[in-house]
Amino acid sequence: MDDVIFPVHISHGSAGGPDWPAEIVTLGSGAEQRNTSWSAPLRTYDAKYGVRKLDELYEILSLYHVAMGRLRGFRLMDWSDYRSCSPQQMPRAIDQALGGGDGTTTSFALSKRYRFAGHHFDRRITKPYGSILIAIDGTQIFSGFVVDLASGVVTFGSAPPAGAVLTWGGQFHVPVRFDSRLDQTQIRGPIGDIPSIPLKELRL
Repeated sequence: MDDVIFPVHISHGSAGGPDWPAEIVTLGSGAEQRNTSWSAPLRTYDAKYGVRKLDELYEILSLYHVAMGRLRGFRLMDWSDYRSCSPQQMPRAIDQALGGGDGTTTSFALSKRYRFAGHHFDRRITKPYGSILIAIDGTQIFSGFVVDLASGVVTFGSAPPAGAVLTWGGQFHVPVRFDSRLDQTQIRGPIGDIPSIPLKELRL
């Protein structure tokens, strides 16, 4: 079930994105103390906005049954951020750092780095899909490695040499689950009164 893909034509119109909770305490002086215990955000979405026809609503209901409500996870395409580059560009094998060779290590986890004003954040990519491009020292390779699409780990047949710069490019999904009941749906028009259909990212 974890590799079932949420209908892409519905996710295309859905709203959502990352949420990074912060604990904010306002002091007597009016100054704030801010802190978070999370090392990475969790993404939330609302599939309601992608449902435009009754058949699409039925697709959601069918997935809800198969997923047993909030019990089982599945893959979602976040159209605002699903590539190793920006959504408007095509992935290249040199988009993101994969790691550095040491002559011993053979497995490397995919991640994506976000940069802004000299700062950065690294996001672990656990659900890649399609063709994942790999390069060593800036040159794309086409064999000698396998990509686990269920975990986002790249394993080389032989360890890359010490000092080798490994990079990757490709596309990925977000692992999510339903985050509410769907017991308030009513049919009153071409689509009906559709409740919020929240989806929550799974921390893997």
